[in-house]
Amino acid sequence: MTEQRRSSMARGRAAKRFGAASLAVAAAAGLGLAGAGAAQALGNQALGGQAASSVPTCNTSGLTASFGQKLGGGMNHEGVVLKLKNTSGHTCNLRGYPGLGLEDSGHRTLSSSVHWGDSWYAKDPGKKTIALKDGASVAAVISWTHANTGTSDARDAAYLQVTPPANTTHKTLKFPSWVDNGRLEVTALATDVHVG
Repeated sequence: MTEQRRSSMARGRAAKRFGAASLAVAAAAGLGLAGAGAAQALGNQALGGQAASSVPTCNTSGLTASFGQKLGGGMNHEGVVLKLKNTSGHTCNLRGYPGLGLEDSGHRTLSSSVHWGDSWYAKDPGKKTIALKDGASVAAVISWTHANTGTSDARDAAYLQVTPPANTTHKTLKFPSWVDNGRLEVTALATDVHVG
């Protein structure tokens, strides 16, 4: 084989490798663009074609907290309807359960636990995103037991901390109650609660 023929074959192999590499790069780039397009389409479909930031999440500072109907009953059960009202001046979204905590008369945090779901007084409506208009309210039902005032496992609470969903700051409400084991039950926030 002549030197010229060997050189020509080497150039041919190099051209084939370069062509294959170019095709691989082009294919990868095409897959990347197709993947990005598919991800964007999937995201738009999940949002119903709207931008995710069209309605902001409700902030603690734009809400007021209060108690509605007090709930009593047998077997040492007690409860109350919790209300959150939008005072932000614009529509905002709320979804899920309020965070709750107990404080004593000196505003020191007491050990407590919160169960999300059905309460003694109401079935849990489940998590739903609520577009809360300015001036509108949502509610949740809170329940607890108080077997005996002053028993060793009861918490002598004076205040209730209420943290709206997706927030890290809370509102504080007067809550003079004995709570067995510091255990509270609460339903998800809803525009209409059904007690009974």
